[in-house]
Amino acid sequence: MVIKKKEMHGGYNPITELDGAYRELMLDFGILKLGKGEEYSCSLGRERAFMLVEGKLTYAWEDRVYTAERSSPFDQAPICLQVAAGVAVKLVALEDSEVCVERCENEKRFPSVLYKPEDIRTDIFGEGTLGDTSRRSVRTVFDGQSAPYSNMVLGEVINHPGKWSSYPPHDHPQPEVYYYRMFPRQGFGVSLLEDEATIVHDGDTSLIYPGHTHSQVAAPGYAMYYIWMIPHLKDDRWLPTTRYYRKEHQWLLEKDVKVWPERKYEKQ
Repeated sequence: MVIKKKEMHGGYNPITELDGAYRELMLDFGILKLGKGEEYSCSLGRERAFMLVEGKLTYAWEDRVYTAERSSPFDQAPICLQVAAGVAVKLVALEDSEVCVERCENEKRFPSVLYKPEDIRTDIFGEGTLGDTSRRSVRTVFDGQSAPYSNMVLGEVINHPGKWSSYPPHDHPQPEVYYYRMFPRQGFGVSLLEDEATIVHDGDTSLIYPGHTHSQVAAPGYAMYYIWMIPHLKDDRWLPTTRYYRKEHQWLLEKDVKVWPERKYEKQ
């Protein structure tokens, strides 16, 4: 299902809640809006990640302080602070800022991690195949492989105008959340969850339930950015290989696959 954009206020704006709305997604997810000079402190007893979407702020935790700046989520890799339950974090906005906050239950203790742009893995998926119609940039901040201590996954995707992502159709047993931004802001795309297609705009959120396919496409002329968040299951962690493609579409993954019109029509 798709949650349409809500009017956001200063401070933390919850979208999914572990103990409330959409608890079946198994994540706290919300957007933190800070005006210049505003502060936000948190020492919640949950694992947390604070990813700067846009703006300039200082992160303060334990005995460290770091100033982060990001003017474009489309063109620049993110900065993100990940901490264990109970670690005190303070954010101070030096400019108007927007932060993605992801939280989950996790009793494990682990050292805090500050991910800088050079630490983010960026993969170009879909390049050189299917006429480049599904070429997109996939940034992984951390996942089940790179952060075995964590109980969640965090990343970003940038759809080029008119192109698809999360394609060919696939699913996985873990739930997932997408949060969208568009450039320009009036842009739109389509979130295809199983056979249900919904137009998505800047600020909307898709909730993806276990076993549901979730392909996305950006309208021509409009770039689509979305944050993807996945909770690990107790006995089934999400790894880069945890994408199960629907059988009828697996031929699209074959090396040097040919599609129409290069592939000539055959009566079926």
